Amino acid sequence: MGDNVEVGVYPIRAALDMAEEAGLDLVEISPKAAPPVCKIIDYKKFLYEQKKREKAMKAKASKVVVKEIRFGPNTDNHDYEFKKKHAEKFLKDGAKLKAYVFFKGRSIVYKDQGEILLLRLASELEELGKVEQMPRLEGKRMTMFIAPKTKK
Repeated sequence: MGDNVEVGVYPIRAALDMAEEAGLDLVEISPKAAPPVCKIIDYKKFLYEQKKREKAMKAKASKVVVKEIRFGPNTDNHDYEFKKKHAEKFLKDGAKLKAYVFFKGRSIVYKDQGEILLLRLASELEELGKVEQMPRLEGKRMTMFIAPKTKK
């Protein structure tokens, strides 16, 4: 708002004249109010600052990173532990974890082993993250999502 402009209720013509005199724009802020609320500002500068604010807000917004870990239905203990360490690291870094068991060919008969494997992983990572989606079979994959626990 201009420095030399008084705040008050003015007829539209007077407000337009004041804006023109100041070399600024008369912008309607709240059209549904009675009387409508207007402001005398430099509209280009207003748009520029609004864009700048939106860009800053967008930069502050956190992007969700999803890391994947793949198991086979008959993954042995050493491989499981190795992949579990990676899962712990991902959750500590704040990324979501997508753990899945991929069934090749006839290995689909080991669905129960795949589910046990994923549930074991979920229980061992319980202090780092919470299960967002329990193991669910989708085609040849059994998928489970784990979200990191927020730090307070």
